[in-house]
Amino acid sequence: MTSKHQNIKVVVSDLDGTLLNPQHRISDYTKSIFQELHQQGFLIVVATGRHHLDAMAIIETLEIPVYLVSSNGARVHSPDHKELFSFNLESDIVKAALNVDIDPEVTVVLFRENIYLTNRISEKLKEYQADLRYLPELVDYKTLEDFGAIKIFFSCDDHEKLVAVKDAILANSSDTLHHAFSLPTCLEFMDKSIDKAVSIERVLEKEGFTLEQAISFGDGFNDVQMLAASGKGLIMGNAPVLLKKTLPELEVIKTNAEDGVARYIASEILNKKVITS
Repeated sequence: MTSKHQNIKVVVSDLDGTLLNPQHRISDYTKSIFQELHQQGFLIVVATGRHHLDAMAIIETLEIPVYLVSSNGARVHSPDHKELFSFNLESDIVKAALNVDIDPEVTVVLFRENIYLTNRISEKLKEYQADLRYLPELVDYKTLEDFGAIKIFFSCDDHEKLVAVKDAILANSSDTLHHAFSLPTCLEFMDKSIDKAVSIERVLEKEGFTLEQAISFGDGFNDVQMLAASGKGLIMGNAPVLLKKTLPELEVIKTNAEDGVARYIASEILNKKVITS
């Protein structure tokens, strides 16, 4: 291990746009590097905005023990899939948030424990699921009675329409909710007390580590707290320019299409020679 990273004991990674390639898969090369990390005794945490059932299907392909922080921190699961922490948004909070004008082109999703509620079935969202464990249920929000959810998710190809939704919701709910654009086409709302960093810290406390001993990788605005709080935070080359400007002190590495996470770990943590293409 190189001396500049000798304090690192924990590796934390986002999934989409980070650990996953553009086909939403973990490459064989990335899998091999993470298996070597495990063999060398590193604690591994995946922190994602995805629902835990969806994310579990992905991280199982690594074939190593991995802690899972999902729904941007609202759920934490141990490597044996045991729930360690959960947080739900109360129905009245979600209902108040959705009581704004929302463009009909915007897909509105409420994460629930075993399904997700949506105002339309999105084929684009299905592309992110290699193993369909987490299924949609079509609902009419005008007649829905129970709005309880893990988190609120909006999707639209037109970023400005999502900005309008964000502004409208924050005008009424800024004291209870905070938001993040995990992608320019994806807007998420969580309870103000929850984010990835808060829940990662829960995992590390359980294992006897601190965030100062963690290296983290991310590409979205839902990764900001995690990247900033880690001993070493790294931004993917494919991340939005605005994220790079938000955290200008952090190093930018190769893209997810180039196995950026695995290549950095191989050269800087495992001290392996990396063949560049």
